[in-house]
Amino acid sequence: MNAAPFFLGYAAAVGGLAPKLVLRSSWPQRSPLLAVAVWFALAASFSLCVSLAALHLATPGAHLHGVLYSCRVAVGLEGPSTDGLLPALGGAVALVVVVGHLTAFALHAGRAYAARARHRDVLDKVGRRSACSRATVLEHAEPAAYCLPGRDPRIVVSSGAVGLLSAEELSAVVEHERAHIHGRHHLVLAAAAAFARVFPRLPLARHLQEQVPLLLEMAADDRVLRRCSRGALAAAMFTLASGEAPRGALAAGGETALVRLKRVLAPAHDAHPVVRWAAGTGALATFVLPLLLTCHAGLG
Repeated sequence: MNAAPFFLGYAAAVGGLAPKLVLRSSWPQRSPLLAVAVWFALAASFSLCVSLAALHLATPGAHLHGVLYSCRVAVGLEGPSTDGLLPALGGAVALVVVVGHLTAFALHAGRAYAARARHRDVLDKVGRRSACSRATVLEHAEPAAYCLPGRDPRIVVSSGAVGLLSAEELSAVVEHERAHIHGRHHLVLAAAAAFARVFPRLPLARHLQEQVPLLLEMAADDRVLRRCSRGALAAAMFTLASGEAPRGALAAGGETALVRLKRVLAPAHDAHPVVRWAAGTGALATFVLPLLLTCHAGLG
């Protein structure tokens, strides 16, 4: 039996049903980095299934020889030449999925990089370095804080924020932004945006792009709490809640501040190790299962 129906059904379940299960769970906010990994495992599994389904649909003999046979037929190394158009079309669909992801990632990352470069030029002219806060202070009355990640990273704090925040609160803000920089969170966001660009109407893509920024902010908050008090972080978040960041930057405030503030003020215990293990194993299984079926088909 050709495996294409399985791959299509599996992709439908991963793209439509799996996000609902994750959103209804409480553990993601207790283990945000694991939750990010789960979201991307689902995204990778969906892309893989779409590619494998295209190859198997276009190659009737795929169920006899597996996906390697399909790829060889698609490039003309296997199978009769009279049937070459359909396999080539399947290979083209699979290639478009891969190239689409890479292109969308490169475009998003490139535009953000250019925006950050322009903003750094502005900061070099109008900003001033603060030795005590280890950040660039920008003269602006509204309290705001953000970072410019990537090459030559910067942490930016407005003069309004410096005037309102205590020393401990300011330290919490700087540590939050440093967590974004060290975690390369801008690349994770670019990957989420790339998947959403390739599959714009997919529920998984929409939820991925909504949830990953929030989870990364929570992960940065968790890093802050290793060095600063909850009260200092909560007070800083409240002060900066209305702050915005320029294009390509990551801000301590913004739309997610209220949800994160509730999480910091009413902390929950970390997700149970069994729950973390189950979530991690389930995410890995969603990606490995299609590969196992492919290998099984190849052995058959």
